[in-house]
Amino acid sequence: MNPDLRKEIEAHMALYPDSRSATLPALQAAQRVHGWCSPEAIEEVADVMGVTPASLEAVATFYDMLETKPVGRHSVYVCTNISCSLCGADELFSAIQAAVGEDQEFNVRPFECLGACDIAPMASVDGVYVGPLSLQDVPRLLDDVRAGRPVLPEKQLAKRACADVETNE
Repeated sequence: MNPDLRKEIEAHMALYPDSRSATLPALQAAQRVHGWCSPEAIEEVADVMGVTPASLEAVATFYDMLETKPVGRHSVYVCTNISCSLCGADELFSAIQAAVGEDQEFNVRPFECLGACDIAPMASVDGVYVGPLSLQDVPRLLDDVRAGRPVLPEKQLAKRACADVETNE
């Protein structure tokens, strides 16, 4: 087992009175290391946590952010909930899918809700929330990912001004 993964899982477990509460962060750590929640990754987490692989598999198959099949290393989750859909998310999703084509480096999929209705339509690109997005943003979004640049920095949620002045710094 990857010793750094073991340390991370144990650190998550130490944060909770019931170590099983660390299931989600432990599975996320394994996914980051392995690329997905493979049977081997789930077995490693189970060994460290002292739980059955079946209990972890049940969690992994329930949550959308955990992948139970091999996927591309770049995730593009397009929010398709009502606010985003009304603002063009379905067309945006189709455009991103078409632009990615058969590129196996990308995991493009709709996501029920990413909780950022104020920047609809939006997407999470490798964990970075961007929006509002237009069809014209698609080529640059993908170019930024492929080049390893920050994705659409001017549209990142984390860089938007906030009423809390300390947050803006």
